[in-house]
Amino acid sequence: MSQLTVYNENDTDTPILDTREADEIARELDSVGVLFERWPASHQLAADATPEQIGEAYADDIERLQQQFGYATWDVIGLHPEHPQKDAMRAKFLDEHTHSEDEVRFFVDGAGLFTLHIGDKVYATLCEANDLISVPAGTRHWFDMGDKPHFKVIRLFNNQEGWVANFTGTDIAKDFRPAGEQMLGQG
Repeated sequence: MSQLTVYNENDTDTPILDTREADEIARELDSVGVLFERWPASHQLAADATPEQIGEAYADDIERLQQQFGYATWDVIGLHPEHPQKDAMRAKFLDEHTHSEDEVRFFVDGAGLFTLHIGDKVYATLCEANDLISVPAGTRHWFDMGDKPHFKVIRLFNNQEGWVANFTGTDIAKDFRPAGEQMLGQG
């Protein structure tokens, strides 16, 4: 189940807010400029659905976001616990970074943890199947897929080349890693 836990950036132990209510998650994230939505599929998808079938199931929502925000392209990626490079792929985004364009992800299946560092707060956002999150360009954040990654996501882009991690060099993500691992069911 989706979850949002908000902390003061200097206190990894005492949450300011902890909720699993989708409407409350959306309101809280909207207050800091982050889009969070729940999308229903237009029809059931098989576990081995192709990217084309996934795109068809969510075509209306993909088109709405493309129109609203000017996203030019989309794709579908996934990762499973047996992937031979899962550890390297996980490590790639565990440190705080930004991107020069929005990071838009819709979880078709599985889960992942986006942790956003906005102002003096940290917003740990567990996204699961049917969750969309759009992290605005320039927002400090990190992503944890867990030690047994399992997800399939639709990604939307203005320019795929613009989606490069620019690391901030801070250690804040390491401080919050135990809380994130607990949210992912690892702690």
